Amino acid sequence: MRFKNLDLNLLVALDLLLRERNVSRAAEKMHITQSAMSNALGRLRTYFADDLLVPVGRRMELTPRAELLREPVLDILMRIETSVAAMPEFDPSASSRTFRIFVSDYTLSTLVPAFLRMIAPHRYPISFEFRPQVDQPHRPLERGDADLLIIPREYASKDHPAEVLYEETFVCIADAAHPRLGERLDLEAYCRERHAVMRPATSAASFETKSMIDLGVERDIDAVTFSFASLPHLVAGTERLATVHARLARAAARHLPIRILDLPFHLPPMEQSMQWHTYRTNDPALIWLKDSMRAAVVEMG
Repeated sequence: MRFKNLDLNLLVALDLLLRERNVSRAAEKMHITQSAMSNALGRLRTYFADDLLVPVGRRMELTPRAELLREPVLDILMRIETSVAAMPEFDPSASSRTFRIFVSDYTLSTLVPAFLRMIAPHRYPISFEFRPQVDQPHRPLERGDADLLIIPREYASKDHPAEVLYEETFVCIADAAHPRLGERLDLEAYCRERHAVMRPATSAASFETKSMIDLGVERDIDAVTFSFASLPHLVAGTERLATVHARLARAAARHLPIRILDLPFHLPPMEQSMQWHTYRTNDPALIWLKDSMRAAVVEMG
């Protein structure tokens, strides 16, 4: 099919070339030979009267014209996928679809197990890829790399629909035999003790850290991790404190010698949301996935 003399089949090749900036990798992902992809690049260069990809040292970089094409090409392909390729109905018992869901390790420890337990008896042939959160989390949605984001509402993009699934509160955890803490934790003790914290691999601060910065609460930090789920293990058997999600703390307290204390200040609850691409709103498979996530919240408790 052609539009203004452009073979629309070349749009898929163009999208991969703009993403990968490498002819061999783009060919591999499109399941064609390198020579066929080189031929496609040549035809695209002729059509746009631009090199699109140029060598810079050992790398290939996009020309200014190619940079301008990235978003429109993605938009066109997403529209085609959601408007033409989407099935009119979705039956999880008769589908081999793989859902790609971007989550934090907190979500992997709480909501995801409840979700998988809930659907396990059905033995659906579908599968799931749970991927780590990234900077600018809306980008995987727009590239078609993510079906769903599970993310705090304030980090969700305003350009795509989002729905709050549940609220999560925060607590302080300490070793069960911490020598200086009583039944109640005051602000002086909280600030006096040393802390373990989670810092994301992304540039954004975690929700509770951002909230404490807004409140002007400072911690004496001596242990930093990339994982929420590891925090209870960095507290047990030490004199550290950690501020964690209440559900995560309760789960950890079942098998670690830690105790849970109320924070001596008020942190706003985290509104955990799911977000999807605008064009995918009426995708029957995504509707099933969202309904299942809502049901998993009830399962999780």
